[in-house]
Amino acid sequence: MDGSRRVGLNDLVYGVYERRLYQQIPPERRPRHVGVILDGNRRWASMQGTSSSAGHRAGAAKIVEFLGWCDEAGVEVVTLWLLSTDNLNRPPDELESLMTIIEDTVTGLVEQARWRLHPVGALDLLPAHTSRLLKEAEEATAEIEGSLVNVAVGYGGRREVVDAVRALLHDHATQGTSLDELAQLLEPEHIAEHLYTKGQPDPDLVIRTSGEQRLSGFLMWQSAHSEFYFCEAYWPDFRHVDFLRALRAYADRQRRFGA
Repeated sequence: MDGSRRVGLNDLVYGVYERRLYQQIPPERRPRHVGVILDGNRRWASMQGTSSSAGHRAGAAKIVEFLGWCDEAGVEVVTLWLLSTDNLNRPPDELESLMTIIEDTVTGLVEQARWRLHPVGALDLLPAHTSRLLKEAEEATAEIEGSLVNVAVGYGGRREVVDAVRALLHDHATQGTSLDELAQLLEPEHIAEHLYTKGQPDPDLVIRTSGEQRLSGFLMWQSAHSEFYFCEAYWPDFRHVDFLRALRAYADRQRRFGA
């Protein structure tokens, strides 16, 4: 069998497997909100014998394809962790390259005009032009009827909780509430109302690529009752079948919400 016929047969088998996977995921058991830790870009680049920057660009190129898969599956909210607060400590040259890739990625998503973008993270820690671009992206896509995409840049779970508490204290200070009064009335939902994702459903499913089995603080508050799926593939190699396997694993689980 020559190479072209072999490729054609492989594509046919792959397509059949995809359809079978999709049929195993009942619509009523699909997640509304999917969070993704896009991990493994640098290790993918190392295996390819190329630069870290090339790995990050390969990972960025996967995002539009992934969001299309989410649309097909009826996912309403997607949170993409593109850059952590820890990543802000990388060498200046590498960080500048990362910011450029993120800015190009966000600009590309705006041009797609398919999704509403919402930046989540400590924007005050980012370069001014990056922060401004993220805010402008949110404004430019606010009226789009597509799904909501949280773009997590300069994001850290601990920092988010600190920012939420700080905002909560500020709001009550302006209302004249004393600390003693606040201590008496404080409930978890009061903090939730000040998170970066306020008003959104918590993630049902969190996916991390590259084989790492930890959350690293991603959506630390919101993921208390989430289901987790860890995939061995590096993010640039993450395939549609990998996504469908994650959805199938989610659909097969009996969610107990902490019980």
